Amino acid sequence: MKQLITAIFLTFAALGAAAQDIAAFFVGMPDEMIPQLEDAWRKDLIDLYQAGKTASLQNTMDGRSTLLQLTDDYLLLQTTERSTLEMKFLPLVNGTFIVCMITTVSAPAHDSRIAFYTTDWKPLETTGIWAPPPREWYISPDADRDSDAFREAVSYLDINLVHYRLSADSLTLTAEYATPQYLSTEERDRVTPFVSTPKVYQWRTGRFETE
Repeated sequence: MKQLITAIFLTFAALGAAAQDIAAFFVGMPDEMIPQLEDAWRKDLIDLYQAGKTASLQNTMDGRSTLLQLTDDYLLLQTTERSTLEMKFLPLVNGTFIVCMITTVSAPAHDSRIAFYTTDWKPLETTGIWAPPPREWYISPDADRDSDAFREAVSYLDINLVHYRLSADSLTLTAEYATPQYLSTEERDRVTPFVSTPKVYQWRTGRFETE
């Protein structure tokens, strides 16, 4: 872990990285990472939001993209009708940062992907920064694992869908088990009693840790 943080720090030191506004980072996002919005359109969204107007534009997929929330270190974009993008600056040491980016698709169950980048859009390995938990993490600790009802319920959990959300106000990452959303109403009713409430990660010393 110390070696990972040291390597990241040296990368930032070599690049002269410093705290910067998330808006500029978003505008500078490589176009291939967000094909719905070229950089000029992303700038237009920022300008509209900062002017107190509705920050919504038609995108290249004949839908609309809407900037929903923006602070100095956090951004939430409704990319398409069924997808969102979140970004958050996460502090390291000596005023350096990495960026956590979450993309979520709803079809209709939420399914999120997490990636980390330097502030000049170099991808970082997630190992040592964050680890996705196994399905068992989302099972209620009070569940009667020997019951027939439990065995039947978990048999429906054949895929692992998780909805991750960053906080605009704190250095936290919330993980909500979304697989029940993908099930039929009857199956979801049987599964819900055995699924725990959303879990929370806290950003500490260069990594997301569970509370």
